[in-house]
Amino acid sequence: MHRAGDSGDGGAATRRGRRPGRDLCEIADLSPAEACAVLAAATRVLPLAEGTGARELPILRGAQILSVFSEPSTRTRLSFEVAARRLGAEVVHFVQDAASSASKGESERDALENLDAMGFDAVVVRDRRDGVPRAWTEVMRARVVNAGDGVNEHPTQALLDALTILEAFGRAPAQGAMTGLRVAVCGDVRHGRVAHSDLQLFRTLGAQCVVAGPGDLAPPELAARLGATAAPTLDDALAGADVAVMLRIQRERLGADVAIPDAASYHAAWGLTPARLRLLAPGAIVMHPGPINRGVEIADAVADGPHSRILRQVTLGVAVRMAVLARACGVELL
Repeated sequence: MHRAGDSGDGGAATRRGRRPGRDLCEIADLSPAEACAVLAAATRVLPLAEGTGARELPILRGAQILSVFSEPSTRTRLSFEVAARRLGAEVVHFVQDAASSASKGESERDALENLDAMGFDAVVVRDRRDGVPRAWTEVMRARVVNAGDGVNEHPTQALLDALTILEAFGRAPAQGAMTGLRVAVCGDVRHGRVAHSDLQLFRTLGAQCVVAGPGDLAPPELAARLGATAAPTLDDALAGADVAVMLRIQRERLGADVAIPDAASYHAAWGLTPARLRLLAPGAIVMHPGPINRGVEIADAVADGPHSRILRQVTLGVAVRMAVLARACGVELL
């Protein structure tokens, strides 16, 4: 495995003995130029992600990636694993359950230090708690990649969403590449870590962003903080939009103070239906990070229709995560 460049962290990383490469805990960890470089690298390995060319580009052969997912995940966990294996890396899964040392009273810090002592190059972490990936960078030598933390962020999802939009509109990854596009992010924005990362990255790339959701799930103050405007209804948000990103209600994260209507009522007011699809701009696309709740935030005919890029997001996610893992290990994708 050939390393490229330095760690980019200066003396602090050297003193802690951090591995070569870069962490990715939040979208703000990437400058606009760095975000575009990751997207460009993902584009170069797209045939590998699609399975239409060679099955492996072994630039990470010899690297070991630790995968730590403490909440349920299908797409993201498998996407990272496929990405790592197609670059030749070995993936080791850690499951924190009754069989782990945590059941014997071991602290999280001791567990992390012991795992890190095994010499992993990078760790991919998903956690129910906000800020866990960032905190782990202070403990581990391995580079940390955030696969979703609490209601905070999901940076690799934002990168793959941006790449999906750029591909759909025939635009190359470059600063300002989303200028002139109106993106509507609709649903549970408050608890949606995907929304938080999406809106920051889309704004950085020049998009005009609008959010909409019931009650306190898309408040104007949150929209303003994320560089978007808040629409009072779904119809207002969708009107003239080039991209509709539909989000599910994060029921597992809702407090007792949040009242959500039943599925049928929610779909009537906030679901993307074939009728509402006509509000979008000509040539618009529909996206969803999954898992989809059909008949709630999106109708079957829309999810499976010609405007949908939902499955394409999954394919592009493998390419993006290949680029992110190479970056985490300090290796350039050719």
